[in-house]
Amino acid sequence: MNDDQITVPRLVVPLDDYAPAEIFGDDPDPFQVAVHGMVWRPKDIHFGIHAEPGGRLAAHAGLVLLPVSIDGDRTELVGLGGVAVAADRRGHGLARAVVDGALVHARTLGPEFAILFCRPDKAELYARLGWRPVAGPVEVDQPAGPAVMPLRTMWFPLHDGAEWPGGALRLHSLPM
Repeated sequence: MNDDQITVPRLVVPLDDYAPAEIFGDDPDPFQVAVHGMVWRPKDIHFGIHAEPGGRLAAHAGLVLLPVSIDGDRTELVGLGGVAVAADRRGHGLARAVVDGALVHARTLGPEFAILFCRPDKAELYARLGWRPVAGPVEVDQPAGPAVMPLRTMWFPLHDGAEWPGGALRLHSLPM
């Protein structure tokens, strides 16, 4: 399926690129994760919602294909990250819309599951959107070697009947 055939929620549009400053301004730590000292991988595919047609960006979500092992078996997952809604636009369903739009595209990429990392205070939001917690520690690549992810890891089925296999999750890349 090519990009012209992908149907996303009406407000959500593919973006060529994304810079967090478009939504957060000059905040050096807009996702409040610097305290963990992790190095993050940029997203490859971006979706957004503009405040008005041709206007500033009001919401964003990004995707990346991730090489992983689940209980020792190598596979790929779709990583969702960079989910952001401008402060003056929160509470209007834009997070749900932009995540749903990104997941429409994620379903075309092949993997059975998507994952995300979030602060504990955001886990309830993602649970309301259908995301489920990954049990146990998750290891990710970092420049100094593998590290345990300090944030919550959640998964989402991209296809009917997909059930998380369980077991140790290891990203063979930087987290997204």
